[in-house]
Amino acid sequence: MSEHRVIEIHPEAPAKPAWGQPCNGCGVCCLAEPCPLGVLVSRRRRGACQALQWAPERSVYRCGMVSAPAAHLPSPLHWAAPLLARLARRWIAAGVGCDAAIEVPDSARRD
Repeated sequence: MSEHRVIEIHPEAPAKPAWGQPCNGCGVCCLAEPCPLGVLVSRRRRGACQALQWAPERSVYRCGMVSAPAAHLPSPLHWAAPLLARLARRWIAAGVGCDAAIEVPDSARRD
């Protein structure tokens, strides 16, 4: 049985790519649930990752733990930002391709 959940996606976000296709910044995966590092940052296992950032100049979502990790960490942990950015790239499979098995119906897009 498939689970039906509603996630709010920015109307200007690109459509989710097919499984294995290059990431286009649609944000669907991180809006649905955080990666292992996002669980620590967001302090939750379900729902949108709090480190997910909308980049309006490019109309895409970006992982804040990759682009600005210190901004999502308490001051005493800023020293770990470079290491955590590398972990984030690994956990979100940066450069590997879309690995979100979430289906977004065309009717869900508000274009």
